[in-house]
Amino acid sequence: MDENCLIQVYKHPLLGSEDLAIIFEAHKKVVFSKGDFLLKEGQVANEYFIVASGLIRSYVNDYSGNDITINFFTKNDIVIEVSSLFQRIPSAENIQTLTDCVCWKINYDVFQNFFHSNEGFREWGRGWLSNSLFKHKQRSVSMITKSSKERYLELVKYNPEILLNAPLKYIATFLGITDTSLSRIRKETAKL
Repeated sequence: MDENCLIQVYKHPLLGSEDLAIIFEAHKKVVFSKGDFLLKEGQVANEYFIVASGLIRSYVNDYSGNDITINFFTKNDIVIEVSSLFQRIPSAENIQTLTDCVCWKINYDVFQNFFHSNEGFREWGRGWLSNSLFKHKQRSVSMITKSSKERYLELVKYNPEILLNAPLKYIATFLGITDTSLSRIRKETAKL
């Protein structure tokens, strides 16, 4: 079992080597082809995934039927639709691979068992959730306070693999801009 991504994801001072061995054993390796869905709108999520390799995106359809990218997931990211998984409701999102991917998945019931029986896992989960909430808040604020060029340059700096593997139309919707605006920004920044 190639556990490098699991080791990266589950780093926490309260999770010892015995805990990690049990947690790692509960994950199942899953290989996806480009275009496969991990979750479709209307389904209830029954697991979350950890990306070992590849690129995945989540998206929704707006009121006009356009698909809008909500998030991208790359190596060591947890791919999860939190509302669906934890509230046990149908997903409003679609989660789809943009490349061939290797992931590790853990079932909801197994996760719940670990969460309720293992203090280290529970504290890791709380830490992950608060960090995710912080990132979501930062993204929401940046969509209002930063220019589209600034948002693009942050993507270049922090997630260059997205630019290498995602179609430009998906990147544009993620940044909240049109394809034309993205093309203009790319031309401008290429000169820098």
